[in-house]
Amino acid sequence: MSSSIKRFSSMVCALLAVLSTSLQAQPAATATSISNQPIKIVVPFTPGTGMDTIARTVSPRLAERLGQTVVVQNMPGASGNIGADNVAKANPDGNTLLMGANTMLMATQIYKNAPFNPVKDFAPVTMSAYGTLMLVANPKTGIKTLKELLDEAKARPGAINFGSPGVGTPHHMAMELFKAETQVFMLHVPYKGTAGYVQDLLSGEINVGFLPVHVAQGFVNAGRLNALAVGSPKRHPVAPNVATIDELGIKGVNVDMWYAFFAPAKTPVSLVNRLNTELVAVLALPEVREVLGKAGLDAVSSAPAELGMTVGRDYARWGEVIRRNSIQPD
Repeated sequence: MSSSIKRFSSMVCALLAVLSTSLQAQPAATATSISNQPIKIVVPFTPGTGMDTIARTVSPRLAERLGQTVVVQNMPGASGNIGADNVAKANPDGNTLLMGANTMLMATQIYKNAPFNPVKDFAPVTMSAYGTLMLVANPKTGIKTLKELLDEAKARPGAINFGSPGVGTPHHMAMELFKAETQVFMLHVPYKGTAGYVQDLLSGEINVGFLPVHVAQGFVNAGRLNALAVGSPKRHPVAPNVATIDELGIKGVNVDMWYAFFAPAKTPVSLVNRLNTELVAVLALPEVREVLGKAGLDAVSSAPAELGMTVGRDYARWGEVIRRNSIQPD
């Protein structure tokens, strides 16, 4: 086993040990009643994002089940760090939740001044949805398959560029992981948001890149992009004919985006479990799954401990990618 793999394995074990200790250390309160104050779900990004869609779809159903008001508050800024920090420092009484995503595990390791630790400062409640990314190429490149992309990238290192909505976004990190596993070099062109990135990918200024599967498939159907692979463990129903990266022989490149609910770290276990029960029930509703599905999101749920294990593993995995590639803020 190589020294880098040993270091990575040790890091994962250490993080999971910290997480397990943190979960066990939460006060074992016996009450399961949340105070009758309004419950606030903080979305650390602007309206219209995947996080916002989930929070606004879930909130009225959660309010109905709990018999109290549930409000969604958008608190964007600093790549999501402002809103997340607000929840990390909130009263741990079950009345404040974070609509989080795996992006916070990346951003807090790229932006070194993050005022919170995403592993230690939150109590995992439940996973809420997955979003699959598809790797695409502009037809002008002549690249129609994943093998053709790899052959071209190996033959001409740096000649192919890839775009993203910005440094540290899932689109960017997915490609860095892909590059690391395939040992190819492609030039990163970061944008200040999604619109410019997609526009240049469609025009051919950008050669390849990752897009959410429901966005990408529309352009693939119109002949404006070529689908190379999806970065999920299994094929996606939106694009059933597009193979996974794993199917095409490249292992370890699972780049699904995930979204989840978190509470402040010292929230009593009893309240976390109550919130988990109600949110799991809401996420299982057919109308909720339908709304999220139309937004390209696959509704899921999990036990708090299961989400905690995912957070620990992904924090270590993305941290390794960030350090190995010396990824810095714009």
